[in-house]
Amino acid sequence: MRSLLSLAMVIAMVGVAAAAEDGFVELFNGKNLDGWKAGGNPDSFTVEDGLMKVNGSCSHLFYVGDVHNHCWKNFHAQVVVMTKPKANSGIYIHTKFQKQGWPTTGYECQVANTHGDPQKTASIYNVCKVNPAPAEDNEWFIYDIIVQGSRITTMINGKVCADWKEPKDIVPPEGWENRRLGQGTFAIQAHDPGSVVYIKSFKVKPLDD
Repeated sequence: MRSLLSLAMVIAMVGVAAAAEDGFVELFNGKNLDGWKAGGNPDSFTVEDGLMKVNGSCSHLFYVGDVHNHCWKNFHAQVVVMTKPKANSGIYIHTKFQKQGWPTTGYECQVANTHGDPQKTASIYNVCKVNPAPAEDNEWFIYDIIVQGSRITTMINGKVCADWKEPKDIVPPEGWENRRLGQGTFAIQAHDPGSVVYIKSFKVKPLDD
């Protein structure tokens, strides 16, 4: 018994070391929403069987925890996601907490495979359209979002889907003047009660400025 416990401890230690070596830190603990704060309806975000469930009225769940003081400039985020049919969600980057409404800072990386919106998963909403969807409903997929300088790159299961560089002279629409790259946190979107999305993991590592 002691040898088996020792082996288990060694395996656990190796796993922790590997996680530290690749630079990624997990923001979702699989147990509760510690470190996250809802703007809007908090009931739109729950944890079921170790998964984050995103389902309910329009709301946004912001990361406000201690990792990197919940503020990143250049980073690589890796999110493990599954959508149900007709789901519509998104992952906001370089944003900040709002009590209500659509985030007015940063950009949204779309999560929508079979929803009617023509901007599908991996789109950088309203600036770089992806269609058809690069992922399937009811299947887990890995969603990478990389920001380096003025460039945003999205990948699904290791394949680049969008690669967009923010123009220096970009003019955001009226009311969205802060929709620019800068720095900030992440937010997960609950779009409507008919949309169901699951998140298994939300990891991020900072990149050099």
